Amino acid sequence: MYQEERLIGILEFLQRNNRISVEQICSLFAVSRDTARRDLVKLEEEQAIIRTRGGAILPAYHNEVKSYSNRLTMVSIEKKSIGKKTAMLIYPRDRIILDASTTVQSCAEQLNNINCTIITNSINQADLLSTKSEMNIQLLGGTLEKDHRYLYGPSVISKLSEYLVDKAFIGVVGISEHGLTVAHEEDGIVKRKMMQQAKQVIVLADSTKLGKSDFFRFAEIRDIDLLITDRTPSQAFRELLTKHNVELLTTDLHEIGDD
Repeated sequence: MYQEERLIGILEFLQRNNRISVEQICSLFAVSRDTARRDLVKLEEEQAIIRTRGGAILPAYHNEVKSYSNRLTMVSIEKKSIGKKTAMLIYPRDRIILDASTTVQSCAEQLNNINCTIITNSINQADLLSTKSEMNIQLLGGTLEKDHRYLYGPSVISKLSEYLVDKAFIGVVGISEHGLTVAHEEDGIVKRKMMQQAKQVIVLADSTKLGKSDFFRFAEIRDIDLLITDRTPSQAFRELLTKHNVELLTTDLHEIGDD
């Protein structure tokens, strides 16, 4: 395994577990202690970790939310599995809202060409779904957020208030006891209105988002009907969902095909 691959693996382990030891690196990647230390030095030079005695932890800062195009290049197999499971919940004649998150786009990419109505503020998703002849696409008009490829503002909120839909599919940056959070207020305000207009609110979040919080809270846990994620959350998180009557659906990665 090349060093670059190990560095990615170390960071993924840290995202799940918050800390890693030299011994764990040796065991996970079958390398010597010297090699493990060199990997940590490299990550420290890139300001990706903080070295501790015998290992490393993640720095206590908020990661920059990358542009939409950059995030699309890093869509994980976990997000694809969530998208595939979510697409199975959309039926003919459904009226649905899709927000502008990359996880929700993974759902849009795997939708069958069925007779349904889709409302979205994502210019990427509107373009993607425009090739499906049976779908009625309603693109919400407003101010364009150029980096993240979505439309927002008073005109988007006003138009959303006119629609009553069966389901809203919402992505998050974090979901925890503090609620549903995103990095940008204008994005969160649109998501909040989308949720208010739907009979059923379905949140899509890969497991790295669970238990995390970001800058702007746009909804509470109790506002969700169903959470779809890629692996079973901790018992404490499951109890949080149960407390607020939120159903949980997890995906199995072996279901992903080559398509």
